[in-house]
Amino acid sequence: MVSPVPPLATELPASLRPLVEGIRSGNRLALARAISVVENERPGFQALLHTLLTPGEGHAGPPGSRVGITGPPGAGKSSLVTAMARAHMEAGDQVGVVAVDPTSPYSGGALLGDRIRMNDLATDPRIFIRSMASRGSLGGLATTTTEVMDVMDVAGFPRLLVETVGVGQTELEIAGTADTVVVVLVPESGDGIQAMKAGLMEIADIFVVNKSDRPGADRLVREIRTALHYRAGDARKVRVPAHHGVDLSGGIAQAGGIAQAGGSGPARGEEGKGGDADLSKAPPSWTPPVLQTVAHAGEGVAGLLAAIEDHRVWMLESGELERRRLARTTTRVRDVMDRELKRRVRRLLADSTVAGPALGAIASGGSTPYSVAARLLEGFS
Repeated sequence: MVSPVPPLATELPASLRPLVEGIRSGNRLALARAISVVENERPGFQALLHTLLTPGEGHAGPPGSRVGITGPPGAGKSSLVTAMARAHMEAGDQVGVVAVDPTSPYSGGALLGDRIRMNDLATDPRIFIRSMASRGSLGGLATTTTEVMDVMDVAGFPRLLVETVGVGQTELEIAGTADTVVVVLVPESGDGIQAMKAGLMEIADIFVVNKSDRPGADRLVREIRTALHYRAGDARKVRVPAHHGVDLSGGIAQAGGIAQAGGSGPARGEEGKGGDADLSKAPPSWTPPVLQTVAHAGEGVAGLLAAIEDHRVWMLESGELERRRLARTTTRVRDVMDRELKRRVRRLLADSTVAGPALGAIASGGSTPYSVAARLLEGFS
């Protein structure tokens, strides 16, 4: 007989109540400690998140804008995030930054170099920077990055920026975390070709060619725009819907100068201009703009922020923002269940009164791993 496992606790321990009150009052130290509880999955972290996300308990304002910055190593993501954060602060906004660094497979530690690069901003009261180690997570983010952003959202930051580790073609978790995904590429490294093959092409809401003062920047912009044409169905500006039904070819212009959007923002396909009244009333599709920046000099950052705002307006008007957040919530429920089930299985197998007889039965030939697993799983039903 498998002993019953305790349910997922949602009652906040008394020791964590001061953190909730501190976050509600704007205490940054309480915010940092709460994030540590969540990041390290300390006892009571689920109850803490439950309390913070319960209406009336945490921040009552609208959710902050979540912008994800991703791309390959060396693309200048940290410099770009720093420039974006500085621009938001100069405009009077408070900014929350989550920067994910890779964890060493040997020592288990992380350099947290993003925090070092943003050190000149760290002491400003208008910004809160949190560095996180990926801890072996292979999706470009840490396991609890989304939860940490939830805590910062509750703390009332209207602007949230999350920077992934240097990613390749499959580390695409950022698409399920951010409202707007900015893919940063750089000349002289073949990134244009990689993006054409990669899932990065599919998740990008905005493309940025950073370090565009280097040779090859204009060529990379052309390659990305050509790839967008192919994604739309034809490279010769023929209005053929893409495989998922969205025409991205309308409005994609020739390569421009620094931060020239070249067809950014909403764009309708030709199918909305015929005699079909229903199609003509459909919201326009979004054409990912291809921008150029020189982040360390601040060039093109204003154009990037304007494109992000245009994308947010489009999401609100088209209903895409609600759809993305619903999908994110669905994923969160699945992740919480998956993580809790794994924790319960590990706890069950650590119980010698359960694991001992089960392993003994397998060793004697009376059972197999499959029959033992099936019997143990019955205790979860």
